[in-house]
Amino acid sequence: MFLNEKDRNFLIQRFREELVEPVRIILFTQNINCEYCPETEQLLRELAETSQKIQLEVKNFALDKLEAQKYKIDKVPAILVGNERIRYFGIPAGYEFAALIEDIVEVSRNSSFLSSSSQERIRSLKVPVNIKVFVTPTCPYCPRMVRYAHSAALLNENIYAEMIEATEFPELASQYSVYGVPKTIINEKIEIEGAVPEDFFVNELIRAAQENGKNNLII
Repeated sequence: MFLNEKDRNFLIQRFREELVEPVRIILFTQNINCEYCPETEQLLRELAETSQKIQLEVKNFALDKLEAQKYKIDKVPAILVGNERIRYFGIPAGYEFAALIEDIVEVSRNSSFLSSSSQERIRSLKVPVNIKVFVTPTCPYCPRMVRYAHSAALLNENIYAEMIEATEFPELASQYSVYGVPKTIINEKIEIEGAVPEDFFVNELIRAAQENGKNNLII
């Protein structure tokens, strides 16, 4: 088991007090060639048992191909929280488990922890934005960047935000030159090393969107 009795009771109480609307969680997994798929499923099943408002759906990546294509899932384990835009690739263990809990609460309440000015700026974006946040379970600074990204995806349907566990996907980490975490990539161009203040993150997000908007105007 992943959750001890103390943690389980804490989550039961917190979810009872804070969850408002049901939260759908979709897990894409497979039985072979996925070291952490069984552990990820076990963790999510234990988490779902702490509240009736957490609705877990488990999909087989190999068999449910149309579903995987629909949600643009190309690697596992993959977790979608609330909508297809808030994503975890890799097990949300260690410090990232806290980020998952906060995501569930935010999605259920449809509210962001970001400042009102940040929320207003993020909601104003009209072009597609993709955010990748590379993390490891032992990184205490990573959840901050994951939460920034996922809150942005909650606020704006044009934003897709992905947590990627670097050690589970080493080829992807190598592709993006991830030598330390957290590392955030926005629209494949803008890179943020380390954990940064909220304003800095939002400014870079806006800059990425503006550059994408300019590119979309090129005929």
